[in-house]
Amino acid sequence: MKLGFTTLAMFTRPNNDIIETAKKYEFEMIEILGEGPFFKNDNLEFANTDLEICIHAPTVDLNIASLNTGIRKESVKQMKDALDYGKKINATALTIHPGQIGRNEDRIRRYALELAIESIGELVDYSDIVVSVENMPERFSFLGNKVEELERIQNETGCGLTIDVGHGNTCRNCEEFLDLKNISYCHLNDNNGVKDQHVTLGEGTLDLNLLKKVDKGIIELNNFDNVLKSKEVIKNLLK
Repeated sequence: MKLGFTTLAMFTRPNNDIIETAKKYEFEMIEILGEGPFFKNDNLEFANTDLEICIHAPTVDLNIASLNTGIRKESVKQMKDALDYGKKINATALTIHPGQIGRNEDRIRRYALELAIESIGELVDYSDIVVSVENMPERFSFLGNKVEELERIQNETGCGLTIDVGHGNTCRNCEEFLDLKNISYCHLNDNNGVKDQHVTLGEGTLDLNLLKKVDKGIIELNNFDNVLKSKEVIKNLLK
């Protein structure tokens, strides 16, 4: 498995420190968290490393499936800004959330999914970087937490997929998500099967044997010590 971690795990540390730490502990990938306090798109230290670089697009206050046209357009613009930055640093993929609804009604959810597909299609056409849609946790308001929804999004836009095994665990069909086609990489974390907790691998109910299906994985935790613990779990699993 090609393995990396999110920059969230080294909150506020300089980019060069993150890069050197990744190399020190023999990681091969880094996922840059594209949120305000973690992310400055004029920082080019991640360009031309021997690490594979991915970006997690910003999500706070954004929604590419919003019924509010202004919010949806601004959300797509923010994704495009992240794609522009990704081109500067030779990123291979941009992970995006497919959006959510603010009112739990089936007809609104269906309409929002149409808007999400429109937005994702626009992003796929905008850049050569792979636009990778992430599966979401089990909650009616979240789009993309059903296998058939991700398949439809993929079929209609040509996007890639980022499979979060913790999110899949809350949906109780994680293996089905991992069997989908054109997975760019996976987010690796654990939980109690109900809440999206992002705890160390092995400290929740995730069937760790499912990780054997993963080709590329980003350990998505907010503490680097726990990243290393999860790395050891994966190492022992794959012996």
